[in-house]
Amino acid sequence: MQADSSARLQRREAILGSVLCAGGAMLFAAKGVIAKLIYAEGMDYETVVMLRAVLALPVFWAWALVNVGATPLRSARGGAVTAALVAGLLCYCVGSLLDFYALTVIGANLERALLFSYPAMVVIAAALLARRWPAPRMSFAVSLTWLGVALAVGVFDHDVLRGNAVGALAILACAALFAGYFLISDRYMREIGSLPFTAFAMTGAALGLVAWYAARHSDLPLPQGATAWALLALLIGASTVAPVIMMAEGVRRIGAQRGAVVSTVGPPFTIALAWLVLGERMGVDQILGTVLIIGGILVLELARKRRVPDPTD
Repeated sequence: MQADSSARLQRREAILGSVLCAGGAMLFAAKGVIAKLIYAEGMDYETVVMLRAVLALPVFWAWALVNVGATPLRSARGGAVTAALVAGLLCYCVGSLLDFYALTVIGANLERALLFSYPAMVVIAAALLARRWPAPRMSFAVSLTWLGVALAVGVFDHDVLRGNAVGALAILACAALFAGYFLISDRYMREIGSLPFTAFAMTGAALGLVAWYAARHSDLPLPQGATAWALLALLIGASTVAPVIMMAEGVRRIGAQRGAVVSTVGPPFTIALAWLVLGERMGVDQILGTVLIIGGILVLELARKRRVPDPTD
């Protein structure tokens, strides 16, 4: 009887974890669509990125304080705090600027598909650091992902490639920075915990973005009108803070690997949402490329699940 009760509880936790990860992935995936709606209200990408980071920062700190308390935050080793600040500065400051700039020149659907190439970059970076070639299954997954990127960008269609080149390069650079964030966080989160690391990283990002904005602008043009404020609040609450918390809680219940597999719902959701809300459509090659990128991620995660984790596979 007790075993049955325990099994039912585990199933409920697994279902809840999957729902949280899928919901978080879809909320993350809505970011590009919401950003484009904000741009249509007259806000520039630099203002959006800076306000998003600054207004979301207190929520991340409150979340960390409530869940781990002030002592672990105060006692975190200086080297780990510095690593988190630098990781946040690179990924959530520079990376976000590249990401939100790209959304001014390419579709939200393509942005999400290309951003999903970061796990393949993690595999390549880990292999280079370890000076070992990735395992065959991992090499296949990486090749599948990059073939998908080539199709999505329009390598085989010069007109599509010309229209997407600048934005695609910005997104791929952002994905590379996100891969770097993953590698840094994987090392230091084990030392200080995921919530303190995230809070310090978001602090580094916010400070960097405020400094960047102050150097480039003499004033701060706040959103004009209720619609712009509502969209900005939606971007911060529903597509920044909420999905981070949901993904964290989901991964806690079902594990990072299963959570990563479930999160592949993100790009298809973006494609559907961008079509419904913005009228964006992808060509056959771009849809096929997106499918290959998702397929590469699935192969990567399933391969990791079957083997003992290794930095080169």
